[in-house]
Amino acid sequence: MSNATANKVVLAYSGGLDTSVIVPWLKEHYGCEVVCYCANLGQDDDLSGVEAKAIASGASACYVEDLREEFVRDFLFPMLQSGATYERTYLLGTSIARPLIARGQVQTALKVGADALSHGCTGKGNDQVRFELTYMALAPHMKIIAPWREWHIRSREDALDYAALHNVPVTSTRASIYSRDGNIWHLSHEGGSLEDPWLEPELTMFQRTVTPEEAPDLPEYLEIGFERGIPVSVNGEQLGPVALLQTLNDIGARHGVGRVDLVENRLVGMKSHGVYETPGGTLLYRAHQGLEELALDRETLHFKDTLAIRFSELIYNGQWWSPLRYALSAFFTETQKNVTGVTRLKVFKGGVYLVGRKAERSLYVPDLATFSEDAVYNQADAEGFIKLFGLPQKVEALTSGAE
Repeated sequence: MSNATANKVVLAYSGGLDTSVIVPWLKEHYGCEVVCYCANLGQDDDLSGVEAKAIASGASACYVEDLREEFVRDFLFPMLQSGATYERTYLLGTSIARPLIARGQVQTALKVGADALSHGCTGKGNDQVRFELTYMALAPHMKIIAPWREWHIRSREDALDYAALHNVPVTSTRASIYSRDGNIWHLSHEGGSLEDPWLEPELTMFQRTVTPEEAPDLPEYLEIGFERGIPVSVNGEQLGPVALLQTLNDIGARHGVGRVDLVENRLVGMKSHGVYETPGGTLLYRAHQGLEELALDRETLHFKDTLAIRFSELIYNGQWWSPLRYALSAFFTETQKNVTGVTRLKVFKGGVYLVGRKAERSLYVPDLATFSEDAVYNQADAEGFIKLFGLPQKVEALTSGAE
């Protein structure tokens, strides 16, 4: 038994092999009661048997909470408003989910009177940081237990042996070639042949989107309505957050939309190669960008793009509950007050094309933009503007040769 102690631990639990063997391990090494917590974020897993499996593994209780509505409304849509993407292409599907799961875990721990929190993240990944920063922000008094940084288990075979020794129910002994994480926003793939970034991902790896070559031979048009930067309708039909995202997931998936292949920089210092499927999110990001083109002034749009990079880093690094994240969210919310309107997209064989947009308060004024009329904009005024705008460069050129 470990020298450290804990009376009651709440474990972030998925029902998979790794978190299932953590239950008896915690009891054996900490002499504690284990309560499991599982969040439903729209992952593809069947969660109907999770509670029974947790109890069979030795947990005293298991709480399964449906957080899909909150996930889309309070995490995904605010991220969409910001325009945050990590390293140009990653729509942060795993990153944005962790602070919500960990918060639910903390709330459960407070409810049941636990004194410790535990997770099944490895010591080489980003998720350990995301979970533990949430614990530190919301329950700084609680002990944190990370079995992967303590135990002797180093492989799936080790975990299977430990499960057999402690009578932990295991539904399958065949390892998947890929490590995956999914929710209603995305599905990620790592490991297997992806460890060589030169190799093209196998077609059989993808689970949510069809191969673009096999997508319909005719394009599909759709319209997405927004209110203050929040999507509220698809093709004129008002939909709640979860139903709207599911609808767009279906449309994007059947057209092969939303596949991303990325070698990313992990927070812990190494690079990793991952492939992501985010069909509905890809449609939403393009639609939202198109509407902002009409509704935001130049200075706000450009500055917002700069802050979106920093915002994506906060999400990726697990700093959702930090003061800076709250402050940036307030800024992004303010920028969205006029982002109300409709965007029209065309999707075809993996491509997403913006083909129309209209905003209730558009800053696009045809009378100013037209090339054929000068009634509003006097082109002769541009001469003085250019002289003043270019004056620093002219002075630099005139003085650079004087020695």
